[in-house]
Amino acid sequence: MNADLHCHSVVSDGTLTPEALAQRAAANGVELWALTDHDEIGGQDRAAAAAHANGMRYLTGTEISVTFIGKTVHIVGLGFDAHDERMGRGLLQTRGGRGDRAKEMSNQLEKVGIHGAYAGALRYAGNPELVSRTHFARFLVETGVCRETNEVFRKYLTEGKPGFVEHHWASLKDAVHWITQAKGVAVIAHPARYRFSANEEFALFTEFKSHGGQGVEVVTGSHTPAEYLTYADMAREFGLAASRGSDFHSPDESHTDLGTLPPLPLGLTPVWEMLSTRIQ
Repeated sequence: MNADLHCHSVVSDGTLTPEALAQRAAANGVELWALTDHDEIGGQDRAAAAAHANGMRYLTGTEISVTFIGKTVHIVGLGFDAHDERMGRGLLQTRGGRGDRAKEMSNQLEKVGIHGAYAGALRYAGNPELVSRTHFARFLVETGVCRETNEVFRKYLTEGKPGFVEHHWASLKDAVHWITQAKGVAVIAHPARYRFSANEEFALFTEFKSHGGQGVEVVTGSHTPAEYLTYADMAREFGLAASRGSDFHSPDESHTDLGTLPPLPLGLTPVWEMLSTRIQ
């Protein structure tokens, strides 16, 4: 199945509306789709309606920011009740610090001669609750400070670089529980991106599973073919279902388009098989 279960719209840090994403996904042959905006489920009803209008099946989705051993980790939730009150309250709490963090990021950039960054980032976000590093990166490209967003993240907004402001997100336990209590499945997003040591990664997977986590992204836009196999092995070792998603944000920024990833490696349980009764 051509399932793409990880992407972002203007509701968080993507550049396309849920409707435009659905059209693009369907045009690329996606059969099962999920919109997974960061710490936000406000676009779910629009995404589901757009999926059906374009002949796709749909799973609810979100990507929750988690602090784990001092690093930011992302947990994707799939197939949950998008109107679950506990999840809504949890995501609201997680989003709560983004506005103040964004203002401090702007202050840090001001110190190295980059002016007006908060207002510039806000133009891309449209919502002060959801201003993220990605919105700042787009402003830095727009103003010619950097040529592309990848260059931004080499020079700014990351630990040890101008504009980096640490933020304490949800706990791993809370994120997994919000998802599972809303009858969804929790999935570790793009695990290769965290650059954990072997012991740290083992701790992440072990704790994640102990809290009720059930899946891991094996094939995703930031993984190499070798990493597909590495995390296929991790899925087998920990008894986790495998997910697949492009992590698409923008036609101008994303290296992997919706629906263009290779299939999951053989011998894995696709996460959508666990969610067959939750597919809309």
